[in-house]
Amino acid sequence: MKYWVFILISSFLFSQRIPTYEVLSNKLDFEGTIHRIMKFPSKYVQVRTVDVWLPEGYSNTKKYEVLYMHDGQMLFDGKTTWNKQEWGVDETISELTLNQQINEVIVVAIWNIPEVRHLDYFPQKAMVYLTREEKKIVFDKANSLFLNFNNLSADNYLKFIVNEVKPYVDSTYSVETTASKTAIMGSSMGGLISMYALCEYPNIFGKAACLSTHWIGLNNLEHNPIPEAIFSYLNRYLPQSKTHKIYFDYGTKTLDASYLPYQSKVSEILRAKGYNSFSSENKRFEAADHSENAWKNRLSVPLLFLFKK
Repeated sequence: MKYWVFILISSFLFSQRIPTYEVLSNKLDFEGTIHRIMKFPSKYVQVRTVDVWLPEGYSNTKKYEVLYMHDGQMLFDGKTTWNKQEWGVDETISELTLNQQINEVIVVAIWNIPEVRHLDYFPQKAMVYLTREEKKIVFDKANSLFLNFNNLSADNYLKFIVNEVKPYVDSTYSVETTASKTAIMGSSMGGLISMYALCEYPNIFGKAACLSTHWIGLNNLEHNPIPEAIFSYLNRYLPQSKTHKIYFDYGTKTLDASYLPYQSKVSEILRAKGYNSFSSENKRFEAADHSENAWKNRLSVPLLFLFKK
């Protein structure tokens, strides 16, 4: 089996047109095909790489569901990641599809920019639920971590996905375009922004998976008011359970251990909003840590929840 990556070098300002690109090929360690746009242009965020993963045998005669994922550089090939770990998205989806356990799906993998990742992924409208004193505590802590919370950019990051990336994907690939066939997934801060995307754009995303969701927002913040602010936002804006699905999970080791005090609150909100075992999950994975290896080991669980036949 040949594994190829098509690197699409874009030179356009996004205007609903198919971009012009140069096609290059290279043998890499993944299954299926990747179309890579090195610098996807945007009027909302810093330009970044966007990968579109197509399963083996992709055909324009079929319609595929779409999974948007964050931290795109960590998903497919551990040989190229900073920590030599990966999610194994290509292998897991390929196996589940081959076994006819999930519907056929393509993956849109949006790379992060490390310097602004926290600002892109923090659900900024949750800040409304902080008091003035709490906000000062949060901003001071963020400043100590060299994060300028005056420049939170999650709203613009979601506009980038919804108004620029998705129209390109919908017009370029043979995909389902309705919310019920469109999902979003991430881990840690990527879990927060996936939850935020479902709440902010319920007509675009019908389902979300949030692994090891970083409820604390900022590490090592005493008397942390951020989780309750996020829960207040979630309680108000979580969309209807009859039309949406949302998955949460968490481990019990390393950074995931800091989420344990908050997971019961997540379940309470889901129940209060009418979510049941079909429309939501909040799963605990004993001894799982906060790493790509951990998410790889359980990736089949959220994929089955989102795309099960």
